[in-house]
Amino acid sequence: MTEPTFQVKLWGTRGSLPVSGPMYREFGGNTICIELRLGEHVVFIDAGSGLLPAGAALKADGHGDVALFLTHCHYDHVIGLPFFMPLYGKGPTVTLSSGHLAGKMTTQEIMRGLMQQPFFPIGPELCSACLKTRDFVPGDVLVPFPGVSLRTAALNHPGGAVGYRVEWAGRAVAVITDVEHVPGTLDPAVLELIRGVDLFLYDACYTDEEFERFRGFGHSTWQQGLRLAQAAGARQVGLIHHATWRSDADLTGMEGLAQQVFAGAFFGRDLQVIDL
Repeated sequence: MTEPTFQVKLWGTRGSLPVSGPMYREFGGNTICIELRLGEHVVFIDAGSGLLPAGAALKADGHGDVALFLTHCHYDHVIGLPFFMPLYGKGPTVTLSSGHLAGKMTTQEIMRGLMQQPFFPIGPELCSACLKTRDFVPGDVLVPFPGVSLRTAALNHPGGAVGYRVEWAGRAVAVITDVEHVPGTLDPAVLELIRGVDLFLYDACYTDEEFERFRGFGHSTWQQGLRLAQAAGARQVGLIHHATWRSDADLTGMEGLAQQVFAGAFFGRDLQVIDL
């Protein structure tokens, strides 16, 4: 018997702002959006601009219920949400969850704040799908579908962020984006989420050489991602949240350096599919 499908698709891997042009053709320019196909179940982490093509593909597939989890609600991670086509169709349920503002703002309030005048022409009341919102506290274990679990932890990022470990059918993926590390240390919360995972997606906005100039911005480096992956025994590490100024040539060069240190390292590309 074949193992049930556990597939990860990167619909957006850029950080801060979508970009376009000839220098971004290979790695892409959409902001963070990660799709996980767990058998018949569909889970998304973040709603960056990559959620627009992802939603169109879901509609074409005739998808079932969708569970969408936010790491946080900075623009680059939610800009695609009002354009997610499944929100405007009848049938399957779309459940949106967040925990980075636990006790301060609900997921429903985040959604309404994003889709209101003068920032957006319509409100969420025009979403014809069955839309549910759920709140959690970092540290909770979430079960969006039978057999699917998400372990969560708070990350070091201005305004808060959440890291996720998604487990299903004996395999695991961790998504740790928008986190600032402390040089010389390995974050124990991150290590716990990524220990032994099949795939670890990590915030690699900067390099170690650049990091000092960007302290307080809330991001990490690709070299730190490799240190974490090695310490935690991760099989693969996908480096994401590429800086807006990183060209295809820049990222290809850094990918080559990373693979000299950790064979299972790669820099994520828009539309890349990883089968686990």
